[in-house]
Amino acid sequence: MGASQTRSEHKYKDLMDKTGFSLEQIKNLHKRFQQLSGNEETISRENLDTVPGLANNPIRKQIIEAFFDKRNQHENEVGSLEEIGFEQFLMVMSHFRPPTLKTTEEEREAMRKEKLRFLFNMHDTDNDGTITLVEYRKVVEELLSKSGAIGLEAAKAIADAAMLEVASTNVPHMAPDDFYEGITFEHFEQILKGLEMETRMHIRFLDVDTTTMRCGKSAS
Repeated sequence: MGASQTRSEHKYKDLMDKTGFSLEQIKNLHKRFQQLSGNEETISRENLDTVPGLANNPIRKQIIEAFFDKRNQHENEVGSLEEIGFEQFLMVMSHFRPPTLKTTEEEREAMRKEKLRFLFNMHDTDNDGTITLVEYRKVVEELLSKSGAIGLEAAKAIADAAMLEVASTNVPHMAPDDFYEGITFEHFEQILKGLEMETRMHIRFLDVDTTTMRCGKSAS
């Protein structure tokens, strides 16, 4: 029992270093993972698809896919996973940690970029490094049309107009006949330059409120 406990402590220590979560936070997330998986070693899209808090979310599909996107595992890989284990689940959840008062400016900037990259990956569905008009239009259509307040064609027109505005901002000298290939990550950063992503990007749909999950180790 002692050897097993020591291995668990070493494993948790490794996860703390990788994610910035405290030991208590990791244990709480592990309990939630076990609930989702039915005490299995892995979870699938079907497990997340049954989460009540996601039922009416207009970008439910993108949120679920983000958990199985290899780009969100901090390992410079691309592609999709069929199932994920607890460590992979934890790596995705770590994108939602807010900064603390002790977070340095350098750490805050790195955290902001990480969150922006996570959001960018959600919309760059074909992993080509660009959010195309088709991808952008799909997101806008889902956000607007599923609310019931606007029709599909109107949502499509809004998406087209928004992409045209993005193109004129990012490529100001583009000729009328030029084709705008889409939003690169650099363009994406510029678009969201004034938005405080560090504290606003959080998650509550898994019955876990990441606004209380401060980054870094506990003072004790």
